[in-house]
Amino acid sequence: MDQSVAIQETLGKEENCIVAAQCDILLDDCSESRLLGLVECAKEHIFIYTHRRMAITADDVSLEDIIPITLDFAVVEQLVVVADTRVRMSYKNEELELRLPFGSHSRLFLCEVNKAWSDDLVRSSSHTTSNKAQILAMPQFGLRDNLIRCELLKSEDSYTYLENFFFLGTYNVNGQTPKESLRPWLSCTPEPPDIYCLFQELDLSKEAFFFSDTPKELEWMKAVFEALHEEANYALQVKLIRLVGIMLIFYVKKEHAEFISDVEAETVGTGIMGRMGNKGAVAIRFRFHNSDICVVNSHLAAHVEEYERRNQDFKDICSRLQFRQLDPTQPPLTILKHSVVLWIGDLNYRISDLDVDKVKDLIAKNDFETLHSYDQLKRQIDVEAVFVGFKEGEIDFQPTYKYDTGSDKWDTSEKCRIPAWCDRILWKGKNIQQEHYKSHMDVRTSDHKPVSSLLIKRVNPDAYKKTFEEIVRNIDKMENECIPSLSLSKREFHFKDVKFMQHHAETLNLFNDGQVPCQFEFIQKPNESTYSKPWLTANPPKGFIAQGASMDVDLEVFVNRSMAPDLNCGKQEIEDILVLHLERGKDYFISVTGNYLPSCYGTSIYSLCHMKEPIQDMPKETLLELAEKSPNDDAATDEKPLDIPKELWMMVDHLFRNAVNQEDIFQQPGLRTEFAEIRDCLDSGMPDSLGSNHSVAEALLLFLDALPEPVIPFSFYQQCLECSSSAGQCIISMLPQFHKNVFNYLAAFLRELLKNSANNRLEVDILTIFASLLLRSTKKQDLAEKKKTQEFFQHFLTQH
Repeated sequence: MDQSVAIQETLGKEENCIVAAQCDILLDDCSESRLLGLVECAKEHIFIYTHRRMAITADDVSLEDIIPITLDFAVVEQLVVVADTRVRMSYKNEELELRLPFGSHSRLFLCEVNKAWSDDLVRSSSHTTSNKAQILAMPQFGLRDNLIRCELLKSEDSYTYLENFFFLGTYNVNGQTPKESLRPWLSCTPEPPDIYCLFQELDLSKEAFFFSDTPKELEWMKAVFEALHEEANYALQVKLIRLVGIMLIFYVKKEHAEFISDVEAETVGTGIMGRMGNKGAVAIRFRFHNSDICVVNSHLAAHVEEYERRNQDFKDICSRLQFRQLDPTQPPLTILKHSVVLWIGDLNYRISDLDVDKVKDLIAKNDFETLHSYDQLKRQIDVEAVFVGFKEGEIDFQPTYKYDTGSDKWDTSEKCRIPAWCDRILWKGKNIQQEHYKSHMDVRTSDHKPVSSLLIKRVNPDAYKKTFEEIVRNIDKMENECIPSLSLSKREFHFKDVKFMQHHAETLNLFNDGQVPCQFEFIQKPNESTYSKPWLTANPPKGFIAQGASMDVDLEVFVNRSMAPDLNCGKQEIEDILVLHLERGKDYFISVTGNYLPSCYGTSIYSLCHMKEPIQDMPKETLLELAEKSPNDDAATDEKPLDIPKELWMMVDHLFRNAVNQEDIFQQPGLRTEFAEIRDCLDSGMPDSLGSNHSVAEALLLFLDALPEPVIPFSFYQQCLECSSSAGQCIISMLPQFHKNVFNYLAAFLRELLKNSANNRLEVDILTIFASLLLRSTKKQDLAEKKKTQEFFQHFLTQH
């Protein structure tokens, strides 16, 4: 959670908290928790606060000390000790030793402190040799390292050999507490593994859903640590827990800890609009010697028929889970950008097209090969729908789900679920070999069985050192006066029929045809703050290319809610020029054009109420004219406008007719493919059917989220927060007519859903997701404001 909001509330008007991070101040015989804030006023300062467990508002923090970042300030030492970072800072004659936990907040905080400190040094004329060395060692000056890493990757075969290495384990404990030893699972190898990466769903309680703390975390960590291979000593490198209980633990042999660096951890949820649900993934990334490794632990959508939703969860995790890099100028790293990816978890793919008796018969015969041919994950991998490029070992063990808890008996409950290999381990990368892949029937705490895989990959330190030194010598021999040069596969790109929230990509190939390695970067044009328009991204936006090598740059176009309004009415066009700059070389100019198909998504309520035809049939001139009018414009028109947008009516009408009794409505996400079909139907004409209920429900939420002016206009926001529940109806009566119609229409529909809560399992608290869509602020809401918006809207859901 970003705790800088709490700090910002304590500051004056001219002060700004750039970043905050939690830390421990290390004293002689103990450590004390503090909250650090890097605050910008005339110059940067480090504010030190005492705080409650999680700082949400100003009431949770108390200012203890302020350290100015001036010439008297210095970062004396910065060390990574296991996963944590220890920092010694000095100011005048005083020193402060801090321990910051792993994570993006800590890394960003240290990066910004180093930047502020180095900027102050650069502004000063009193540089010392020591100061210069420290500045040049910072990430922003380490450009040469990228070339060395590139060459090392190319020569990887010369310094790697196979040896016991990774123990991967996944175990969905189904919210249980430890009841038995985990040694049959974690100590099943003759030799101790070098690294352990393991775990799954440890807490399913409501408390775990709403709060990140759970007592079961400590219980299971203790059980795991006691079961590690007894012939080795292990250090806890990383632990993390996601809301609702998906956990990933990372242990490493102490003798290998010094070779592990750049440790980072992130999480992502895959519920409806990415805001709800108990499915998602946690991941860690780290560098081991020269390998960038990412370990992902995921829990995908349940139920036999939902394999497409599981496919979508996988794709969402791959695209949305991003690691912030140490160099803040570099783009975030996605999972698949790593040289090695290890994926574990309850993936929830089931057995299809066989009844339970046939499945159990094949298991009794140990005919796992035949049974595996009916496995949904295998089928989806075979058609390249998911896990493209990944490998999975041969499955020669019986399904890991579902058992009666505490036994080896298949599910005897009323549902009598078909056995399935829900718990899986896959990998992607070079020079990796699997030694075993099996389940562990002797562990019976859960209705799942744990699974383990031993993967092997190891660096030969002597060969690595020799290769490294040879690469450095070759780089040193290069002639600095050589001018870098690139050849580009294309200079003009045209994106046809760009649509709202639909990803489009073209590949630009860069070939280094010069005599030296080159560094490229897309740079800003004069008077522009970024290198491209907001709908365009170059991935990567900067990089190194070795001599004679090439690199693909993906030019990606994606229109979201912030960009759609101006594109819908023609104020903006899909048109931009990218400037590709070579360090010590010339600039290249790349033209990007396209045509955007107008959408009801991102179009105002006023405009939509004045369109009786689909938006894509409307003349551009009319769209622009409507967009420039005010919601309060009551000028007479030739035709009576609609009371509410027809697109809104179509979605609500579909849900009213088909989804009043739909279980988990507005809680389960829809399918991305179906959303695209719904959008196209709304934008181009009247459909007979929009799609599945969950997809229409999410499409409705996205429609409200994309409105340039929310249903309750921004100008009424503060009034709604300050009013009493009884005065709420008075404020709604003052809204522009079309906005008032929409609000009343939606509130009536949601009340109708609540009348059927016995069937659809809806609660008032769940429907407050609409509050954040109907009543939005132009600024970031704090927790208190979010609560007030929910209370305001909840009044309209409970009135009779």
